[in-house]
Amino acid sequence: MIMVVELRILALGALLLVIYIFTATRFKTAQYGRKWNIGARDEALPPPSPLAGRTMRAQANFEETFPIAIVALLGVVLANRTSHVTAIGGWIWLGARVAYLPIYAAGIPIVRTIVFAVSMVGLGMVLWPLLFG
Repeated sequence: MIMVVELRILALGALLLVIYIFTATRFKTAQYGRKWNIGARDEALPPPSPLAGRTMRAQANFEETFPIAIVALLGVVLANRTSHVTAIGGWIWLGARVAYLPIYAAGIPIVRTIVFAVSMVGLGMVLWPLLFG
């Protein structure tokens, strides 16, 4: 049995979420220390550094939008609505989300927003057959 590309994109998206989480944690640990990382994290902390804050916000943004990707990509598979358009939309979403993390971490404001918008266009391409097809 051949796996449909939308499920592969979804699996890669899950892997990308792990990368977002570990990236944010890496910069928080660099700021707050290993003891904080392995501890209970009960203590009050100073605000995150700009880089740690940006990676944390990038992670939060991905976590907010990943459920939409799950519904879209899994939905077209379950509804048997996959097509070259849903596959291209999925790849656009994934590619934009890969680009988003380093762009956000670097603090590039306008490009970050454009990349986010591109990712949402990709998801729209996947959602379209579920909503209107």
